[in-house]
Amino acid sequence: MDSDWNLKGCRRDDPSRFRSAEDVVRTIHEVGFLSLFATEIPGFSVEEHTFAWDWWSDRPETDPWVWRMEIAAREDIAYGKFFDRKAGFISKPWFGAFANYRRDGYDYEGMYEDGKMKGTAKRILDTLELDGDAVGLEMMSGELRKKSAVQKGFDNVLIDLQMQSFLLISGFRQKKNRRGIEYGWHLPSFMTPETKWGYDAVNSVSEPPEKSLERIEEQVRRFYPSAGEKEIRKVLGIRR
Repeated sequence: MDSDWNLKGCRRDDPSRFRSAEDVVRTIHEVGFLSLFATEIPGFSVEEHTFAWDWWSDRPETDPWVWRMEIAAREDIAYGKFFDRKAGFISKPWFGAFANYRRDGYDYEGMYEDGKMKGTAKRILDTLELDGDAVGLEMMSGELRKKSAVQKGFDNVLIDLQMQSFLLISGFRQKKNRRGIEYGWHLPSFMTPETKWGYDAVNSVSEPPEKSLERIEEQVRRFYPSAGEKEIRKVLGIRR
């Protein structure tokens, strides 16, 4: 990829420009969540607060595409396709609210039994060998595809699970050849939020799902007051 992809970047001298991964992290913690790429909510992305030509530049200190890998590996932030099926970040304190709303009070087995989850999605989660607290393995995408035997629509099912808050991208790794030497693109690894943080940290929100949604919407309006109801609903994946 390169910056010919019509990125909605800012000027280099823009005072709101993110100049480092730590700038991004501070905003994630301030707001609670942030999209990587531009959405219908103005300003709600890393893309809009970075210089377009810094993307995919092979300069780790200024490249937001590299920053996302650093942030994904952090203990205090979740990374995944959480916003209108686009990549973004949710801080640990806010993830429970997203899980409470998007899971609608279900665990994944209950969601499957009630016809709210595809069989292929359940197979992917089963492959991660989750225990009763949804704690299980971390697995690279290629290995997960192979072991789950989900081929058709695999990538879309992964996105569905991230949007439902059952899965996140825990980091990025390269493949290794027979001599143990890394090569090629950095590929995502997946795990459940419970594997990253523990069951209680993800499932301790006791309010009704709609109340969690209200709090998330209020936070969006607080920091992005120009966002309309239609835009907020689309980006957050609101079902009503």
